Amino acid sequence: MSKTLVVVVPDAGALAATVASRLIAKIVDAQAERGSAGVVLTGGRIAKRVLAALKDLPEAAAINWSQVDLWWGDERFLPSGDPERNETQAREALLDALPVDPARVHAMPASDGPDGDDAEAAAARYAQELRIGGADLPPFDVLMLGVGEDGHVASLFPEHPVLNETTSTTAAVHNSPKPPPTRITLTMPTIQAADEVWLIAAGPDKADSVGQALGGDKLLPAAHATGVAKTYWLLDQAAAAKIKS
Repeated sequence: MSKTLVVVVPDAGALAATVASRLIAKIVDAQAERGSAGVVLTGGRIAKRVLAALKDLPEAAAINWSQVDLWWGDERFLPSGDPERNETQAREALLDALPVDPARVHAMPASDGPDGDDAEAAAARYAQELRIGGADLPPFDVLMLGVGEDGHVASLFPEHPVLNETTSTTAAVHNSPKPPPTRITLTMPTIQAADEVWLIAAGPDKADSVGQALGGDKLLPAAHATGVAKTYWLLDQAAAAKIKS
């Protein structure tokens, strides 16, 4: 059973530095154990700050970036290079400055990719890429998730039918309540297959959803996002303001 741990720091800047430091340690430990590491990235304001903070930490020199597989939990189905894509933000914040192996940066397909605007085909293509080691899923040492004001994680929104998808590792999302309307996402069972799931939130606009999810409100997708070994809620004080003891 997954162990849930809640970490609260003073503000968003401290949160970004804390998450970045923890991520470095987790990657280094995974590489010491099996030679490589698998990390699932997320998007949003705090995720961008985490990646920028990681770049400036001296302990990041201990990572062998050529032996890190980078995945995404979800993506806006927009043209390659669009500034709203999570991939674009991650590359600008960190990845373009690292000696990563391009073959190990597993971006979700764009709407101008080989499947064109067919989001279902693009999601299926990513599901196939996840089978890189022959299994349905590669090792995910850390899967990071931002938490939305409505309690969504990745592109799994409350009461959206994709939230109930259990037969596929990925899914196309249409009519997203948050723009853009078309997205690609990992499904909840895929998220729950990660060794550790980190839910990251900063700011007072996240306090309601964080408090409700940690309080056991099963209508919120964030309440279902758990890791196999550990689930971390990494929060600043504003986001943690409505957590009940």
